[in-house]
Amino acid sequence: MSILVTNNLVKHYGKGETKVKALNGVSIEIERDTFTAIVGTSGSGKSTLLNIIGGLDNPTSGDVIIKGKNISKIGKKDLTVFRRRNIGFIFQEFNLIDNITVGENIAIPLTLSQKLGTKEIREKTVEYAKRLGIEEVVDKYPNECSGGQRQRAAIARALVNNPSIIVADEPTGNLDSKNSHELLKILKELNSKEGKTIVMVTHDSMIASYCERILLIKDGKIEGNLEREDLSQKEFFYKIVDMT
Repeated sequence: MSILVTNNLVKHYGKGETKVKALNGVSIEIERDTFTAIVGTSGSGKSTLLNIIGGLDNPTSGDVIIKGKNISKIGKKDLTVFRRRNIGFIFQEFNLIDNITVGENIAIPLTLSQKLGTKEIREKTVEYAKRLGIEEVVDKYPNECSGGQRQRAAIARALVNNPSIIVADEPTGNLDSKNSHELLKILKELNSKEGKTIVMVTHDSMIASYCERILLIKDGKIEGNLEREDLSQKEFFYKIVDMT
């Protein structure tokens, strides 16, 4: 069953002679409990597509339907609430707030929802920090942590509200190879063991090979669809390279 559907998404930036068509009729379906990579070069439209899927940007035309709800047709306030309850975001730049602690960063979605008291928020924050192996830095500030610890904090923040979909924008972009591998292991386990639906954009074929399905985007259009099936990661990687 599809948890995410896009219908003929179009996105323009600018007007007249300066108008840029970032997306040009993108229609995709993402099934529940899957790990999908959207692969493309810089300027292909992959981050624009992810931002629209995540409700951070609006399409010029077309629809985004998540869990049966057309988020392209709802008001800004309702969209904010829906996004907070259903979508977890992992960004390349981590997007942690420097003047609050790691724990306070993780707790932001819980604080905004205003459903839990201070004690419950702290307990849940520590629970997710432990799951990501960063409980020792909960009371430190982001600039006191390594890149890997900050990215794990960003993942904990994305998970703490138990979202239906996790969207990740080049999540390994600021990590070394060791931490990139560790991050991708975490994402695969979230998908395989907890049934999280994950949509990740990347330009890197090796990073994409950790996923089960690849969507290739070029010039704002989906130009390829590849599924792992029974292939090893190495075999899948070479197929991705051939496709791209």
